[in-house]
Amino acid sequence: MHLSSKTLEVLRDLINEKTTYRSGPDIIKFFSNFDYLDVYGSEYLRVHGQSFPSRWNYTDIRLSKINGTSKLSTCIKDLFNPINFMDEISKLDNLIIEFNKYLQFDKFKITRKNAEIVIKPITEIHLDDQHQASETTLENRFIQHEFSIDCSRLNLIPTLLPIIESRMLEIEKAFKAGAYLSVVLLAGSTLEGLFLNIASQNPKTFNMSPVSPKKDGKVKNFDQWTLNNFIEVSHGIGLLEKDTYRFSKELRDFRNYIHPFQQMSEKFTPREQTAKICLQVLKSAIIDIDHNQSKINL
Repeated sequence: MHLSSKTLEVLRDLINEKTTYRSGPDIIKFFSNFDYLDVYGSEYLRVHGQSFPSRWNYTDIRLSKINGTSKLSTCIKDLFNPINFMDEISKLDNLIIEFNKYLQFDKFKITRKNAEIVIKPITEIHLDDQHQASETTLENRFIQHEFSIDCSRLNLIPTLLPIIESRMLEIEKAFKAGAYLSVVLLAGSTLEGLFLNIASQNPKTFNMSPVSPKKDGKVKNFDQWTLNNFIEVSHGIGLLEKDTYRFSKELRDFRNYIHPFQQMSEKFTPREQTAKICLQVLKSAIIDIDHNQSKINL
């Protein structure tokens, strides 16, 4: 199995950071499972006559040594071993999908069959088909994911918390009743309120974002920001994760659908799928804010 330099670069990032963060000793341990037992620190200097290289360079060196051998496929199978993702199988599947985008150029594809990782050769590249299939798969997984949220962890204004909690209950009832337009409108306005709360507590962080909305060279007041503005800035400062950002399209323009004539002109009729995505984006955003609020110095 021989991979191109670009695919090896992606594989290196997966080993060092994206599957899990690995320190220098961790990387040595990873490769020792199937290739070569090395040493770290001062012992590396004694054995090799030079200081230990950067984590990135060391991984590049080891991958170049095993490229074109059976050890490379062992490396990939070890990296994506499902036992290391017992509570994050969806993350594992997403990582495999992303890696396959590059691996296909080397005429290989990874699949997960329950607890087994399989690498098989392919003869053709189908970029468009793969993109559409991966987007559909990711969307379905996002919709099916069960989010456990706790709005009390969001550092909300005390009087705002019961309103948000009441809205969450109402949105769930609206979805079960098939009131899909109501779901979109309530989810959009609730998320906008959450962003307004956190932006008001961290004005410097939000205002200094390069994508903050401006008028006459000055950043607009927060009450003039759209939900789309909040989403773009929040993603840029690390408050919103990739999946939440990816699937937020339907929710961004919720205000357009408040007025019947605007809804008519845009021919927008929300289906169950649309409403479910909007509800999931709201829940996912709540979890992102909870997990990442420390990044913006609350």
